[in-house]
Amino acid sequence: MQVSNNEIALRPRFQMELDHPKEELLALFEGDKDEKSRFLLKRIDDHVFIKMNEEEAHFWSPQLHLEINKTENNGSKLYGLFGPNPTLWTFFIFLHFGIGTLFIIFGIWAYSNWSLKFSYFPQLVVCFVMILFWIILYIFGRIGKAKGKEQMNLLHEFMMNTLKLHLKSNEQVI
Repeated sequence: MQVSNNEIALRPRFQMELDHPKEELLALFEGDKDEKSRFLLKRIDDHVFIKMNEEEAHFWSPQLHLEINKTENNGSKLYGLFGPNPTLWTFFIFLHFGIGTLFIIFGIWAYSNWSLKFSYFPQLVVCFVMILFWIILYIFGRIGKAKGKEQMNLLHEFMMNTLKLHLKSNEQVI
């Protein structure tokens, strides 16, 4: 089963409505020992984090974050989010923030020099370099997503096999 057809989303999301209570669903992830050697599971309250084991994991390995909430009709709603390792994601966000900050600083500096009729070429060069860094970061993100796609499908398949339930409605990928 292909998880995401959305080529733009860096962190694909999905949701499912299930007929079973959330406690029963959460217990399924705690009780499933068949593939624990291949997947690492961690549960915190209503959240389940599923990752590849250390032997199969690589720099770009994704993780699946599930949140299971109770619904009014004694069923539950499962929210899923695929994403990179949180440390890697934080690093990428930090780099984007740093590049954006430098772009704004050098852009303001270039505008100030332009309005004062000073040379502003070096500041424009730095702004252009920051744009190139943004493009490079985007390309690295796409490469990482492509390298992690097979493992993302394995995580999704493991989740579906663990649930072994019939869905109320079709899965929605957002």
